[in-house]
Amino acid sequence: MPSSAALLAALAGLTFGLSLIVAIGAQNAFVLRQGLLRERRGVVVAVCAISDVVLIALGVGGAGVLLASAPALADAARLAGAAFLLAYAALAARRAWRRCAVADAADGAAGGVLAVLLTALALTWLNPHVYLDTVVLAGTAADAHGDRRWWFAAGMACGSVLWFAALGYGAAALRPLFARPAAWRLLDGAIAAIMLALGLSLALSAV
Repeated sequence: MPSSAALLAALAGLTFGLSLIVAIGAQNAFVLRQGLLRERRGVVVAVCAISDVVLIALGVGGAGVLLASAPALADAARLAGAAFLLAYAALAARRAWRRCAVADAADGAAGGVLAVLLTALALTWLNPHVYLDTVVLAGTAADAHGDRRWWFAAGMACGSVLWFAALGYGAAALRPLFARPAAWRLLDGAIAAIMLALGLSLALSAV
C-alpha cells in the first residue's frame, strides 16, 4: 500500500502533467481532428500516450541533463520539427481552402493507418516543445520529490493517458457542431495557423 506521501507525489504529478498538456498545440490539434473524424482514434491516442509515458520516464531518469548538454542536437530537432509543422500547416490550409462538403472531412484520414501513425509519431517526436514539457520540466519537477519522484512520474503519466483518451474519444461529442462544411473550414484554418506559428517559432529559435 503506497504511503500518503507517495500518493501526494502522484497527485502532484497528475496536476503538473495536466497543466502542461492541456493546451492548444500541434499534437492536441491532431488528436482533436482525428477524434472528430472518428478515424484511427485508438492509434493516435495510443501513440501520443505511450510516447508521453516514455518521455516522462526518460526525463525523470535524467535524460534532461543529457539533452541540455547537446545544443547541436536540439537545434537539429528544432529545424526538423519546424519543417514538418510548416508542411502540415500547408496541408491544413489547403483543406480549409478547398473544403466543399462535409464528406471531404475524411480526406485527412484517408491515407490509412500508416499515414495517421507516422503523423502522430512525427507530431510527437519531432516537436521540441514535447521534450521541454516531458523531459526537461518533468525531470526538474520530479527531483523536488526526492525518493518519491517515480510516484510523481506515475501521476504525470496517468494525466497524459487520461487527457489523450478524453480528447480523442470525447471529441466525438462535438460532432454535431461540425455538420456544416464551414465548421470544418474553421477548424482546419485554426490548425493551419497553430502549426504555422509553432513551425516559425521553432525555425527562428534554431537560427
